[in-house]
Parts: sequence; structure tokens; C-alpha cells
Amino acid sequence: MAALSEIIDYCDKRLDIGNFDDYCPNGLQVEVAQEISHIVTGVTASLALIEAAAQAGADLLLVHHGYFWKNEASPLTGMKGRRIQALYRSDMSLAAYHLPLDAHPELGNNARLGLLLGCPDPRPIGDDSGLLWGAEYSEEVDRGDLLKRIQSLTGQEPLLLPGGEHGIRRLAWCTGGAQSWVDKAADLGFDAYITGEVSEASFHIAAERRIHFVAAGHHATERYGIQALGAELENNFNIKHEFIDIANPA
Repeated sequence: MAALSEIIDYCDKRLDIGNFDDYCPNGLQVEVAQEISHIVTGVTASLALIEAAAQAGADLLLVHHGYFWKNEASPLTGMKGRRIQALYRSDMSLAAYHLPLDAHPELGNNARLGLLLGCPDPRPIGDDSGLLWGAEYSEEVDRGDLLKRIQSLTGQEPLLLPGGEHGIRRLAWCTGGAQSWVDKAADLGFDAYITGEVSEASFHIAAERRIHFVAAGHHATERYGIQALGAELENNFNIKHEFIDIANPA
């Protein structure tokens, strides 16, 4: 058993949340349970995840996508109201970490994706945001082989928008909804770019800038940071942790 305040303070400091101008509040979002013995982690605080976490006996739900986004309606009605009610009925607190969990050099979605794909020496590139990552292979990688690695990891078939016939020596990526950053990757001379989502314009950018664009799924590319954070909390606070994946093909 651990105090909610101690767990949140640890996460806030570990992920350096004060260093980010985010689209939502990071940290504790709904305060209910004060003593924590069981954490469930997941990608998005949907009603389905809340209900699954309650069924598992969690008293803290820790997610990447929480609530209270910029330009979102404030009233706790409709879908949002039902989610908040479900948390209170289950005596379960909610914490969420968005960009700080994308960018963290050890626990972050981008760091974990690079390691899990077996990229050599994955690291942040381009600027100090920590959101765009890259790696360079010693030998050219066949794009078909890369797609197989991604599919094996995520469990779903990625979408390839080819930028030519070339293989891959330099690979860049940013998890989630970062399709517009393909231009940054092309500016930096990368052969391929992985993200979660795709836009209509992505097809033309890939072809004209000669960079392979891979859309591997927003949900699929952002499952790994929250799992790493939950595992670290389990070890440091001697509490139970489990990851619950609510399937989402997008």
C-alpha cells in the first residue's frame, strides 16, 4: 500500500512535467482513492478501460490519454460525465501523462518503441523537445523487413506510403498523431519515418520528398511508455501493476 500523493509526486518529478507546455494537465486528474495497492495502466481513459480496471480491483488508473484537453467542453456531462461517475463508483483515482511520457529518455513511448524494434542507439533528434527520435543502421534494412518487425511488435499491419524503391539506413519516428513531422524527418535526411496516424497529404509528401512513411497506429505505438512507468512504480512502491489493453485499430 502506498499513498496516492507519494505516487503522483514520484511520477511528476520522474517525467519532469513542469518542462512541458501540453494540451492537457499532466498528473493527477481525478482524486478518489487515497491509498493505492493496485495500479492499472492503459493508453486511453475510456469507459471500457475504467470498467476493466474496476473489475481488476484497481484503485489507481494510470493512462497516457486522460481528460480536460484544450478546447474541450468543460461540463461533466454525457460521455465525460459517465466516465467520471464510473471512477467515483469504483473508488478509483485517475492520473495521466501525455507529452512528458512521449519524450522521456528511458520510459517514454519513443524510447521504448525504438528499443522494442531493435533500433541501434535510438536517441532524440532535431531539437530539444525529445519527441522526434532516430537511429542509423550499419547496413541498409529492407523496408519489408522493417514492416514485419513493426507488425510483430504491434500485432497489426502497418500502412506503408513508399517514398521510392530505396532501403533504409536512417530511420526516424514519433509515436501517436505526428504525421506532420514527416517533413522534419525529411529535412534531416532520414530514409523512413514511423508514426501512428496518417493524413491525405502524407501520401504526396512521402512520394515527393522520397521518404517512406509508415503509419503503425496511434494506439499501437503508444502502449509501451505507460507500461514501463507502471512497472517502475510496482518495483519502487511494492504495489501490484497490470496493463490492460483495450483494442483500438486506429
